[in-house]
Amino acid sequence: MPVIICGPKVAACGLVLSLWGVIMLGLLGIFFSIHSAGLIEDVPLTESDAIPGDPNVAQKIYSLYDKVSYNCFIAAGIYLLVAGFSFCQIRLNKQKEFLVR
Repeated sequence: MPVIICGPKVAACGLVLSLWGVIMLGLLGIFFSIHSAGLIEDVPLTESDAIPGDPNVAQKIYSLYDKVSYNCFIAAGIYLLVAGFSFCQIRLNKQKEFLVR
């Protein structure tokens, strides 16, 4: 039997916020995967990654971009699960309201 955990307003708020999180993190994941230069400040570079004479500096930086991209996609997936949960809670609250009347 399904259990109502949160009310209709909290569920609606959770749905809106999680859908925004999916959109935002999905876009960030795409931009990190295409190695956007505007996001270089958000890549976790260390001094050992960016040695000036190393010929593989670009490869190291691109691999860091890819790692951040994967993290964004994973977080977007978690937000998608929260959106599904919130949607189920909205449906259960509407069903309860219908049965009470």
